[in-house]
Amino acid sequence: MGWIGEQIDSVKSLNFRQVLTQAISLGMIVTSALIIWKGLMCITGSESPVVVVLSGSMEPGFKRGDILFLHMSKDPIRAGEIVVFNVDGREIPIVHRVIKVHEQQDTGEVDVLTKGDNNFGDDRLLYAHGQLWLQRHHIMGRAVGFLPYVGWVTIIMTEKPIIKYILIGALGLLVITSKE
Repeated sequence: MGWIGEQIDSVKSLNFRQVLTQAISLGMIVTSALIIWKGLMCITGSESPVVVVLSGSMEPGFKRGDILFLHMSKDPIRAGEIVVFNVDGREIPIVHRVIKVHEQQDTGEVDVLTKGDNNFGDDRLLYAHGQLWLQRHHIMGRAVGFLPYVGWVTIIMTEKPIIKYILIGALGLLVITSKE
């Protein structure tokens, strides 16, 4: 039966204490990842400190699959900055450049208009019906750095869920069958 048979025999030979130890180790790994994520949220001031570029609308600057690092400060947003924003009615954030800033004289609030570098027109068609500008609460953060192509792992697992399930199953099997 080969490797699979050996893994099944290995699982059968585990005692309760080994399984409990492995489960606790897995729980600690997951908890550590969540703590790191929450820490990044506090440090960057962004609800999502890391995002993956999902389309080619920002090429040639950012390509599909690039990972962006975000930061959200109290500084006013200016034209030319690359921001990540959420639009009411859409759950996937959008990465585009600010092309116009509109400051309201009475409140001092700044509204922005965005556009993808590779798109012909501005993003008003992407905004919620009747919305002409983005307000600060729509913006998740400003791009401050990126890693090219690393986000392809996320895109592949989203577009081909079977790969995600196979990977999770294989990792789970490795955690359960490891003897240390």
